[in-house]
Amino acid sequence: MEIQVWSDVVCPWCLIGKNRLEKAAAQSPENITVTFRAFQLDPSPVPEPVPTKEAAAAKFGGRANVDQMFGRVTALAAADGLMLDYDHAIAANTFDAHRLVAWAADQGRQIEMVEALQRAHFMAGVDVGSLDALAGVAASIGLDEAAALEYLKSDAGTDAVNADLAEARELGITSVPTFVIDGKYAIQGAQEVSTLVSAFEEIARREAAGND
Repeated sequence: MEIQVWSDVVCPWCLIGKNRLEKAAAQSPENITVTFRAFQLDPSPVPEPVPTKEAAAAKFGGRANVDQMFGRVTALAAADGLMLDYDHAIAANTFDAHRLVAWAADQGRQIEMVEALQRAHFMAGVDVGSLDALAGVAASIGLDEAAALEYLKSDAGTDAVNADLAEARELGITSVPTFVIDGKYAIQGAQEVSTLVSAFEEIARREAAGND
């Protein structure tokens, strides 16, 4: 079973969804492979680093609304054993972060890079829109920091990220995480582990019936 995951590294639901997907895959008898695909919640440029809470307050009706919104998702993440530190998170355009994921994928380290970027954003207050910071994230998983920075300063990976974004539009993906299974079945949102396990079972049943 092949699962393509459209997600953004600054999306809290994508972090939760990834964690739940991993647990569901571990419980499933299916041989599951996972590939991450790029999606941008907000493609707007971020010229200067700004706290995520401040940026969100300007979009979502003030600090009180943002505190309520972030408080809810932080509590849900905590229930899954995940930490979201919105007091230190920095808003960022994630295009270059997705390019870095593409670079890591070419070295067989895609999932590790996605995890490292999520930790950097949600737990360490790293500006994942900064090329220098991104190169540091690459180094944190044992990749060559200088090579990562050289890559990021070029246009390498741009076509790969744009291809993912274009495919998301073609598939009608407007929210993430979205899991596309075997190119046929889509599951949206950070579903419960039991829901994902049941979905995998149903998809396996349908595929087996179709091959009879």
